[in-house]
Amino acid sequence: MMTSNKSLSKTKPMRNSLYSFLFTLLFVLISSSAFAQFEMPEFEKVTDNRREWFMDKFADIKWTGRGLYENTTIDDINTGKIRARLKAAFGEPTKSLEDLIDNSDFRPAQAIQFEYWFVVNDSIPLLILDVDGPFSNGLVYGGASKYIDLMPQIKRAFSNKLMSVDSLSSYQDYYYSPEREQWFNVMYINDQLKTEKIEAPEGMEIDF
Repeated sequence: MMTSNKSLSKTKPMRNSLYSFLFTLLFVLISSSAFAQFEMPEFEKVTDNRREWFMDKFADIKWTGRGLYENTTIDDINTGKIRARLKAAFGEPTKSLEDLIDNSDFRPAQAIQFEYWFVVNDSIPLLILDVDGPFSNGLVYGGASKYIDLMPQIKRAFSNKLMSVDSLSSYQDYYYSPEREQWFNVMYINDQLKTEKIEAPEGMEIDF
């Protein structure tokens, strides 16, 4: 039995419409599945003895801050106090200024108070560091460009985790401010943030 041209002309648009529907449905299901696994992100802090492993594992990652700009509660909190929440939730930083200053290519503009490195849900890298030591609010975030769509959800979960901390932990850091050309001893003790001007700690002098 032969099919008329008229019947064929009707069948083709229907077939295209069906393919379009199936493709859209598949995309939605895949996207929903990808986002579902991040409803409760798990943050594994990279310890100092695993820094090399982290750098090797994510050597080809294109880092970006995109997807991490959405404002959360901790963005409005003093960075020095966030550091106390970070210690309570995750322990000591992955890196501090002491770790950076011994590098032969270190420059004063690279001075930070702390860095925390994380692997989220066993596969997604996340970097967090201070903005301007204890003199600003919030944090600086770096994520992998291929996970941009997941970054807002990850950041919200991270903020919620820090805000759920019941008791802030004490800490002591050194911080060098290039703008002020000044060293500081930054402490959180007895629920108070203290920032004192100091001379360069022994062995941490910076050559300009």
